[in-house]
Amino acid sequence: MNLFLDTKTIILLLGIGYLFTLILIGAYGHNHTKGLTVKTFLLAKCSQTIAWFCMVFRGEIPDFLSISFANSMLFIGTSLEIIALLSLQNTLRLKTKIIYLVLTLLSIIGFQLIVLFYNEENIRIAYSSFVIALFLIPVYGMVLGKTTTFLMRIIGSLYLLVIAATLVRGVTALLTTTVWTSLYTPGLYQLIFLLSIYLVTNLGNLGFVLLMKEKADHELIRLASYDDLTGTLNRRIFTEKANQYLTDYSKKGQPLSYLLFDIDNFKTINDTYGHHVGDQVLQDLTTRIKQHLGQEDLLVRYGGDEFGVLMLGKDETDSNEVAEQIIQSLNGSFSRDLPMTYTISLGALTVIPDQHMQLETLYTTCDEALYKAKGNGRNCVFRSHIGVHNAVS
Repeated sequence: MNLFLDTKTIILLLGIGYLFTLILIGAYGHNHTKGLTVKTFLLAKCSQTIAWFCMVFRGEIPDFLSISFANSMLFIGTSLEIIALLSLQNTLRLKTKIIYLVLTLLSIIGFQLIVLFYNEENIRIAYSSFVIALFLIPVYGMVLGKTTTFLMRIIGSLYLLVIAATLVRGVTALLTTTVWTSLYTPGLYQLIFLLSIYLVTNLGNLGFVLLMKEKADHELIRLASYDDLTGTLNRRIFTEKANQYLTDYSKKGQPLSYLLFDIDNFKTINDTYGHHVGDQVLQDLTTRIKQHLGQEDLLVRYGGDEFGVLMLGKDETDSNEVAEQIIQSLNGSFSRDLPMTYTISLGALTVIPDQHMQLETLYTTCDEALYKAKGNGRNCVFRSHIGVHNAVS
């Protein structure tokens, strides 16, 4: 049974696959006019589609179009595809864009020089294979990165297979005098290589769409979980997490400390300097507070200028130290982005929770302590106990 397919049929199918990807990504991008990543990937698929269709008509159109132009478009498409992938992972930098621009130009120039002065098919195959592999190198970050998802690793692994295949093809082309590594030479190699490209390409295109959806899902989760202005947890998520920690720490018999604070005379700041400066104060405050918290501590913005912190495993001594550090770090300390200084008043509470304790109890008790801190002249900490109140500074 003859499994070898007509060369042009396989390449045509590959081109059609790119064309349908182009149409689908274009339809998606139509509703995402500001999506630069989508537009870049769309341009990549457009370039690659043109390249494959030019290759289909080799021998029927000028070699300039089917060889020189087609490979140039393939280089451009691959470069843009990797730029889109890096952008999707938020790892794309201006320096990277410049490097890819230079590499693409040099690769095109190098290929044209080979065509002009040493136009041997095995040399062209080796050169284009090494260039494609070079462009794809950054995908290793999708497999080995610390923050990569399972889907990213799968897609990255597919690209690594492409790198390995192109490197094998390039080395083989250099080591042989025949042109059996050509896409136009019928044989088992041609069948395996073209069908592999077809499969990996379509899986990669599907993977890109899935990666976009994954990123959109993560963004929706972030928007649903965090305060947009300050980047702190919102009240709903904080309450869920805090009540879970209360349950966990009641089983461990270990302490939790809760801080409730707001900005002194925040209304005056807004009235004097405007709400834009008020927003900057809130952002500055959260940045400074986070510097004194552990990785697992929870910071919430309840609304306006009121914030809360749940510190895990910290007793009264530890939480007093953190509270005082926060007060001192703000006291008379100027920020280069703000026209004035500001202070906060803070209520503190430490408990070893039991199985019935709820966050609302901590909040109510600390709210009374915060009110006491305001009455004591502001810019201070007032510590409270369940049913007992005691000022510490």
